[in-house]
Amino acid sequence: MTIGWHFDNTYSKLSKIFREEIKPTPVLNPNLVILNEELAKDLNLDFSKINNKDLAKLFSGNTIPNDTNTIAQAYAGHQFGHFTMLGDGRAVLLGEHLVNESERFDIQFKGSGRTSFSRSGDGRAVLGPMLREYVISEAVHALNIPTTRSLAVVSTGEKVVRENLLPGAILTRVASSHIRVGTFQYIAARQNLSDLITLVDYTIQRHYPEIQSSKNKALDFLNLVMEKQCQLVVDWMRVGFVHGVMNTDNMTLSGETIDYGPCAFMDHYNPKTVFSSIDKFGRYSFSNQPPITKWNLARFAECLIPLIDKNEDTAVKIATEIIDNFQKIYEEKWLNMMRDKLGLFGEDKNDIELINNLLNWMKKNQADYTNTFCYLMNINSIRNEIYKDKNFIDWFNNWEKRVLTNGGSKENSLKLMKKNNPIVIPRNHKVEEALEAASNNDMKPINNLLSILKKPYTKQDNIKNFQVPSNNQNYKTFCGT
Repeated sequence: MTIGWHFDNTYSKLSKIFREEIKPTPVLNPNLVILNEELAKDLNLDFSKINNKDLAKLFSGNTIPNDTNTIAQAYAGHQFGHFTMLGDGRAVLLGEHLVNESERFDIQFKGSGRTSFSRSGDGRAVLGPMLREYVISEAVHALNIPTTRSLAVVSTGEKVVRENLLPGAILTRVASSHIRVGTFQYIAARQNLSDLITLVDYTIQRHYPEIQSSKNKALDFLNLVMEKQCQLVVDWMRVGFVHGVMNTDNMTLSGETIDYGPCAFMDHYNPKTVFSSIDKFGRYSFSNQPPITKWNLARFAECLIPLIDKNEDTAVKIATEIIDNFQKIYEEKWLNMMRDKLGLFGEDKNDIELINNLLNWMKKNQADYTNTFCYLMNINSIRNEIYKDKNFIDWFNNWEKRVLTNGGSKENSLKLMKKNNPIVIPRNHKVEEALEAASNNDMKPINNLLSILKKPYTKQDNIKNFQVPSNNQNYKTFCGT
């Protein structure tokens, strides 16, 4: 095949402690459901000369590209606060594809069969959740937020047992790596310093080569990961994204969003919004995402203690000071992000009050998070009497005065706002409609949705139906395992 694969598999060359060598389990009757041609182009891959039947074989694992070294990665994780030894229970890493000899991307199958890490799982995935990951990850990418991406989805021709018999599927996921906080927890739990040093050096070389010659790599490493994760969660908060399952095995060291299981975008503003069917106590609610990020980073810091300082007490003190600085970094980034959403230049001592007054009004009046900022940008496709509320008008007048301070102008404010406020997001009911149609072999709604979500900051024709908030306040999503 002249596809253009260029595999260079460095992770699979690490000690066997880090992985299991295993091949995807062949499936009965694979069929190509969707192929991300834009991403393929970015990866310098050309599938144009391959028919759909052979593509289905390729993306199901029934045939494997040359020069791959297929593995399941070992990792651990705190799942809803409880530590567990985990690993790729339904995923196989094909290898690392090089683009232009320098950019390195993991190519991974999700739903490709049992591994030694599967525990009681069947190693399979269901079509609906795999298409959900495809849609949401591509939407997050279009929103300019770091994320893993989806190259293809194939159906397997086999049924998967959940509450009912459901159509099986395999997703091909692309990531800058699949190294997680949980990877470090797994190695740290084994208490082998040599393995920990190997993992730190490998991850730094892959993602943070600028600190390879640092006097204290572990310390600089922790600071850089915290900075990236802080920025990531600020971006989630900017667009109303609720990840839904922020376990430590779902936090990447690269700073990319990963694992689109029980995730969704918030419609009506409510800081306590939860979409996960299993998150009974709101651990991963919208407003809890920043403190959970800090908590996860603290778990990462614990893994690095032996490398931060030879004296354990000193190392703990240094790591604690770094993690305690998270709140300050986050609040500064969040405040600047909200200023951008409101088109505010410079700083004003009353900015936090102005921002919080808007958010409190939105919560009280169940205003739509995305559409409220669209209203402020005069992009008001959805007519809503709510914005005639006296309290909102008073706030609006104060906001307009603030816009004109620090040399600001309405024109420049609008330009800033348009860069930071999406006009369309994956509305929950539209995602469900598209997934339902796909389950009946109708891909037109998903392709239409993807086309619109590709340009979230651009005014498009005929998108009113994609701006209407979902009316199901009790909307729940599932991880598909």
